Parts: sequence; structure tokens; C-alpha cells
Amino acid sequence: MTDQPTTQTPRALRGMERDELITGEAVLLEIPPASLPGRLGSGAIDVLTNVTGLLLTLWAMVTLVFETSSANIQTLFLLDVIVWTVAVPVTVETLTRGRSLGKLAFRLRTVRDDGGPIVFRHALTRSLVGFVELYLFSGAPAALAAMSTTRARRLGDLAAGTYVVREATHIKLGPPPLMPYALAGWAERADIATLPDGLALGIRQFLQRSAMLTPPARQSVGQGLLAQALPLVSPPPPAGTPAEAVLAAVLAERRRRDTARLGREEAVRRRLLPPDRP
Repeated sequence: MTDQPTTQTPRALRGMERDELITGEAVLLEIPPASLPGRLGSGAIDVLTNVTGLLLTLWAMVTLVFETSSANIQTLFLLDVIVWTVAVPVTVETLTRGRSLGKLAFRLRTVRDDGGPIVFRHALTRSLVGFVELYLFSGAPAALAAMSTTRARRLGDLAAGTYVVREATHIKLGPPPLMPYALAGWAERADIATLPDGLALGIRQFLQRSAMLTPPARQSVGQGLLAQALPLVSPPPPAGTPAEAVLAAVLAERRRRDTARLGREEAVRRRLLPPDRP
């Protein structure tokens, strides 16, 4: 969803208060989570599919192995329940990186909190908790949790560190702006706060399309964006510096700092958590 800089960039980290990813240029991009109706609809399809498979398998067992003992029937029933409520969902979500039949129908996908694809341990946690909240309690805990969380997360998502996003969302950004050589020293020493997502995206788009604007419009838009960015920068840039150069320097420096910060945080995660193997 985010463009890749020329150097290797760590995975974007989850926003703590909003659903967002941070690109290498400090541009905050909201990842639209699945809506509650979408979650309910896809979940209903998945549960209905698994229950149907379970009932068909039970019917086949009763029909084909009717002469077996009641103890064997109970064992086969337990195995059948485990297969269709845990093993099948885990296998499907692991192999498809977060998809299921219901999610395919609604164009959804389960991802980690940092936006990356889920692996076996995420799918296993979601399915184990899902067995309790979806099947033992008929989905009531899942619905209550989805209605009370900002990203419509059920208990399995909270335990696994995942949530569901809409796959139909595509965000494409061009190459990030380069640091103007004359402003490199000033930008490195300046205190540059994180830019609001709308302002950062507006600056990025302006720098990419400024050549297509008329000179009056180019100057007007550039000065307007600079007026919004300067309160977030201290000390101010050298007097007389063109607005476009200052805006490019601010984004480039934020990109450098956030890349370094994300790298440090990823290094901490790698030391504390086992790696997510595909």
C-alpha cells in the first residue's frame, strides 16, 4: 500500500489512536478497516460453510460407519468438530494469507496490526478464540466486541493482534521528494514535528504536480502549504528560500527520521517476538 524508498524500509507500525500506517516520508495513510456489516456478513458465510461441512461429514459418518461403537462415534464427532471449527479455518487463512470464503465474497482480508500478512500463529489464535466466541456462544461475544472496538475487531483479533481490512482500497504514491542540497544542514538540525496526514499528503501531491500548475496557482498553493508547515518546524528555514524547496526538505527529513525510528522499533520487536515466517 505504500511506495518503497530506495533503501530497505521496515514495516510500517500501527498507529496507537487511529488506523494508520506511516510511510517512509512520514505520510500517515489510513487503512480502511472492514465495516461492521462486512464483518458480520463474511463471518456468517464462514460459519455457515463450516457448519454445513460439519453436518455433511457427520451425516456421512452416521451413514457409512453405523456399525461402529458409540465410543468411536463420539471420538469421530469430536475430531469432526475440531477439523471444521479450527483446522479448516486455520489452514485456509494461513494458505491464503488472511482470506476465507466469506472474506473473498466481501473482498476483505485479515492482516496484522502493522498491516502485514498473517501467518500460522495468527490464524491459530483467531480460530481457537473463534471456536469459543463464534460456536460455543453463537457469535454474541464477537458481535459485542466488534461493535465496541474502532476497527470492528472480534475477540480473536484482539488476542492475535490482527484486524480485517477492505482489499478494494488502493493507495499509490509517486517517488518521494529528494532533500534539496542547500537545505540539508538546516533540516538535519531543525526540530520537525510529525505532519498531519492531510497536510503531508497535500504537500506530496503538490510537489509531484507543481509543474502542471500555472505560476500564480503554483505560488499560491505552495505558500499556503508552507504557512501550515512552518508552525511545526523550528528554527524556520533561511530567509528567501523557495516554498517548494522548504516543503521538499521537510518531507525528506521526516522520511529519514521515521525510517530510522521504524528500524529501531522493528529491531526491538525482533528481539522480543519470534519471527513471522511465511
